[in-house]
Amino acid sequence: MSMWWSLHLRREAASVPLARRLLMGTMETAGVDPDVSYDLSVALSEACANAVEHGGDAVPPEGAAGAYRVTAYLDGEKCHIEVADSGPGFVPAAQPASDTAEHGRGLYLIQELADHVHFGNKPGGRGGTVISFDKILKWREDTPLVTA
Repeated sequence: MSMWWSLHLRREAASVPLARRLLMGTMETAGVDPDVSYDLSVALSEACANAVEHGGDAVPPEGAAGAYRVTAYLDGEKCHIEVADSGPGFVPAAQPASDTAEHGRGLYLIQELADHVHFGNKPGGRGGTVISFDKILKWREDTPLVTA
């Protein structure tokens, strides 16, 4: 089984739970194990929150909120998610956030929850960050969409 979806979202806080709910609904419908779905939804929420907070100009033109893109692929035994924005690009932190910090732990969470993670800049030098991550899927026993 293979399926994918892509969203073009405004850089507003309300877009984060929208993306998360769509992913959770897709995973539930496909029959993905709830623990795996939860891990991916938390990682997606962190990536989207980063795009909302850091993914555009400091002062958008004419009051526009800007936008970012979320794409998810369920293909066989793996889910691949990509979040791309049009901000200044990815700049690695000089040091990881402390355990008590209120900001700066999102990328660490994504790395802990996913099997393979890549943080980088959009190709072509036009600015923007791309966060992509994969996770091997486990399926519920009653999953009708998985072929034997």
